[in-house]
Amino acid sequence: MLKARESVRSLPLYNAPLVARAGLRLDLNENTAGCSPRVLARLRELTANDVGYYRAREPMEALVASRLGLDPNEVLLTNGVDEGIHLLAGTFLEPGDEALVVVPTFVMYEIAMAATGARIVKVPCELDFSFPLAKLISEINPRTRLIAIANPNNPTGSVVSGETLAEIARRAPNAAVLIDEAYFEFYGTTILGEWRRELPNLFVARTFSKAYGMAGLRVGVLAGNAEHIGLVRRVTTPFNVNAVALACLPAALADGKYVREYVEQVRVGREQIREELSRLGIPCCASEANFLLAEIGPSHAAFVNAMEDKGVLVRDRSQDDGCDGWVRISIGKSEHTAQLLIVLRAALAEIGQTEAAAK
Repeated sequence: MLKARESVRSLPLYNAPLVARAGLRLDLNENTAGCSPRVLARLRELTANDVGYYRAREPMEALVASRLGLDPNEVLLTNGVDEGIHLLAGTFLEPGDEALVVVPTFVMYEIAMAATGARIVKVPCELDFSFPLAKLISEINPRTRLIAIANPNNPTGSVVSGETLAEIARRAPNAAVLIDEAYFEFYGTTILGEWRRELPNLFVARTFSKAYGMAGLRVGVLAGNAEHIGLVRRVTTPFNVNAVALACLPAALADGKYVREYVEQVRVGREQIREELSRLGIPCCASEANFLLAEIGPSHAAFVNAMEDKGVLVRDRSQDDGCDGWVRISIGKSEHTAQLLIVLRAALAEIGQTEAAAK
């Protein structure tokens, strides 16, 4: 009987809530305004040959590298950040190696690592979701070959200083250290330029799915030491990023004003929702991303259902490590924040969560 490897059979399953997503989609941290009008215009210009022929990835890697202040050989474009995670795991992990993740975090790190047969070491964050530096460092040993850290973290939105991240990379010179900056634009701080020459084992991931509103096109960026990126490139398929996405990248990069304006709307809305949750007595994590993680408590499922009934989708994160009763709420453009505020109050009042919500 045909059997998959044990490391594959025992993998956790990632279930994205993509079926019947009717309503305002605040459950997957997407850009609620969509992509730039310049990207839409470029899509309308595409010809049959643009779609029918393979397109080289390298010219767009040079363009992205220039924007990041890197050399082209330090950049690899990937089919979303997800592929970059899988490529790193496939390049640097072997069965019996160890890989470290701080939980709760993006589940794809664990899935990609475990698929190689490596041993996954989960390091729990502190009770307030702050970063457990001492605990993480204590788990680093000669078998450690990959460490993945989201900064800002998903689902908490919390951040780690560049010095802390650099210290981790120094303590694990035999491990690839991935800093996933998928939500960089909403935070505005990166480790990319400051430490890359000093720490050749450091990798940084970026995406065009969040602030740029191109989640459906699937474009990610993996940056790092040229020699190590070259190793990752060996296991990358030649046409991993589709021709449509590559054709649209210049238009996306050219419209910085669109991204900046959207990010500002998210930052303002994030503070408005944080203040409202505080007024209603709902604890939430301090976030530097385009979402907030709120502690709804035992009524978390009823809250998610009430929000959906009122036309707003949010994400129950109760199955994540240490997140029982917590719900993640994405923040979008200003008009969607206004809609969210109204529905949030109504849903909390409906489930009797707070007296303030009912007033």
